[in-house]
Amino acid sequence: MQQVPILECDPSRRAIIEPEQRPPSDAVPRACVMCFFRDVLDQLQREGSAEVAAELRSEMGINPVYRVEVDGQAVAAVHPGIGAPLAAGHMEEMIALGARAFTACGGAGVLDPRMEVGHVFVVRRALRDEGTSYHYLPPSREVELDPMAAETLEKVLQKAGVPYSAGKVWTTDAYYRETYGRVQKRRAEGCMMVEMECAAFAAVARFRGVPFGQLLYGGDDVSAETWDSRQWTERSDVREKLFWLAAQGALALER
Repeated sequence: MQQVPILECDPSRRAIIEPEQRPPSDAVPRACVMCFFRDVLDQLQREGSAEVAAELRSEMGINPVYRVEVDGQAVAAVHPGIGAPLAAGHMEEMIALGARAFTACGGAGVLDPRMEVGHVFVVRRALRDEGTSYHYLPPSREVELDPMAAETLEKVLQKAGVPYSAGKVWTTDAYYRETYGRVQKRRAEGCMMVEMECAAFAAVARFRGVPFGQLLYGGDDVSAETWDSRQWTERSDVREKLFWLAAQGALALER
């Protein structure tokens, strides 16, 4: 029987199209936040707190890379797009532009209804139920995030007095195929949240040799047979605070 293509890991370090073909930019800070909150980035730009340092371009249009000041230090902030392939590609391009330490902040579905909306979560492992990570790392069920990066984020949260949990997430490509049976299986494996990009981020980071950590907050509830949105996208206070915490984490990783 022919092997499933996604399991055919090619160890070659060179690809036909390389992100290094994009020249680095001195305007892009080395510490970078991959921020899933477009509302937060737009608000920072309106307030004059974020200036455009570079642009990522695709058939979707222009995706601005912002330069933001945090305690007198510069941090890059960019929306990674939705889904593992686009997020991984944008991370690759940010590395090519000169970023060298990464955090991500976003929301995720909870697999346990006891996790409240807005509860902060530090990712330590991600179950690889997507396709992108298999192009960077040999096949495995899970990928471990950089322990030092996770510990750094936990220290940031502790210093800020923010309650949090830490553990494993389920990264999936198909948000319309999160069936009840699959959710129960993931819960049994110890996954606490479900999202779409973390395993790919972690794989790119390991492949390219850069530190990466991720903060999430409890969003919609997918633990039951009926979905509960819990109005998770309306938590603007949580989203903005999580961005600044992720920015502090990225700076700590870059030092």
